[in-house]
Amino acid sequence: MARNDSSDVQFLKMLGRLGLGIFLLICFALFMLWRIDNPRAERLRMAVVDRFVPNMDPLMAPVNKLSQMGRDFQSYERIYSQNQELRRELQRMKSWREAAIQLEQENARLLDLNKVKLSPKLSSVSGKVITDSGSRFRQSALINLGREDGMTEGWAAMDGLGLVGRIVAVGEKSSRVVFVSDTSSNIPILIKPSNHRAILAGDNTLQPPLKFVESIAQIQPGDRIITSGDGGVFPSDLLVGQVVLGADGQLRTQLAADFRRLDLLRVIRFAPSAPITEPDRLIGPVLPKDFDQEAVDG
Repeated sequence: MARNDSSDVQFLKMLGRLGLGIFLLICFALFMLWRIDNPRAERLRMAVVDRFVPNMDPLMAPVNKLSQMGRDFQSYERIYSQNQELRRELQRMKSWREAAIQLEQENARLLDLNKVKLSPKLSSVSGKVITDSGSRFRQSALINLGREDGMTEGWAAMDGLGLVGRIVAVGEKSSRVVFVSDTSSNIPILIKPSNHRAILAGDNTLQPPLKFVESIAQIQPGDRIITSGDGGVFPSDLLVGQVVLGADGQLRTQLAADFRRLDLLRVIRFAPSAPITEPDRLIGPVLPKDFDQEAVDG
């Protein structure tokens, strides 16, 4: 029994070697047939092609399908890489858009600063807000203008719309501006068109109240509020805001300055007129005490 099994295995091995030899011989013959440059060989090649190639279409369908799938996969890979590149480009465009919006806002604020109309006697210098320390207890900001830029305590600061505050401390390269809304701020103002005077008293809100109003009955919500120039604290005619009626029934000020977006400030150079302490010197020279006016008249 074991000999029969062994003989069958040997027969199968021999048959396999014989089949492989025949296959290699056929392949070699076909190779030589396709390499021979002879009219008869060419006619034989064409006859073989006409006989077998049309019948191979169904056999080649899976190969063609796999080839098409490979091309589709390569196309999908290219589309995916292009999509990723477009995503990166879109992200870059978004960052550029944000930068453009910021530049547009800054340009608008600069244009607003240029629109502020000041007296020809006044000059100004613009600076950038470094930090804003606005809180419930302190309303102020630092700007990048200091003693090197000629800053002086007491000068007014405005944004593109209205009065923001005054400089209270000056360093070499920076200054602190206290807002008109700060509790330490009390500004003499003039209400138009009634020309009534009052005091704008800061209370750490964006609608500080009006104090010491001369005649409340003649003041209406919407009236313009400007600086009066009294006391030499601020120059006159700087826009502060307009009158509004608070929820508590008190007259308040809707400030014209946009304190939520302070970025650039214009500092007004202002030198108040010297107070007149000797009125007699306006009409003549100071005369000596022993001067006899009657003798001169005689």
